[in-house]
Amino acid sequence: MKVIEINNLTKIYNESEVKVKAVDKVNLTFEQGEFAAIVGPSGSGKTTLLNMIGGLDKPTKGSIIIDGTNIGDLKSSKLIDFRLRNIGFVFQAYNLIPVLTAKENVEFIMELQGKNRLERDERAIELLSSVGLADRVNSRPAKLSGGQQQRVAVARALASKPKFILADEPTANLDSKSTETLLDIMEKLNREENITFIFSTHDQRVVNKARRVITVEDGHVVSDERRN
Repeated sequence: MKVIEINNLTKIYNESEVKVKAVDKVNLTFEQGEFAAIVGPSGSGKTTLLNMIGGLDKPTKGSIIIDGTNIGDLKSSKLIDFRLRNIGFVFQAYNLIPVLTAKENVEFIMELQGKNRLERDERAIELLSSVGLADRVNSRPAKLSGGQQQRVAVARALASKPKFILADEPTANLDSKSTETLLDIMEKLNREENITFIFSTHDQRVVNKARRVITVEDGHVVSDERRN
């Protein structure tokens, strides 16, 4: 099933001065259950592309259709609500709320969605267990390692039951063991629960796990390799 359809997507910065095409006429589709990596050198446009897919950055031209909705047609408040209910995010810097426990960080998204306390509680514990943190549900971020914080971030991204998860350099701040653990968890969720993951990454370890590798250079998709 097609989850994302990207048509003639272009992003130009500094339009009034020197024009820089960060993304240039990109066409892509993503199916449910993909485990895909967008790769390329610094400045290639991969993070800009990921941010536009997530509705965090607005295209100059082109369209992004997610599950039948053209997100470019949504007004700001509608787009925020759409992201909340359809897209999960995992960032390089974790972005956890320091004063909240791991469980409360995961629950926060569901609270924004209006879920009741019992549902939030049960799902947060279930998700933290699924990422190997059943014994750290009441720990605040400062008491967790980088790898553990990123696993909380994955659980939080899953909390809203999104159509897909966008992960921007999720392993950049992690050591080899933490990276391996995190990728194994993501791959397990992908294969067993058919959760779609799209990464933007420099990390060869992520690329090695991916079943689709999209290479971007100078804002263009130069290759799109699918693996078994």
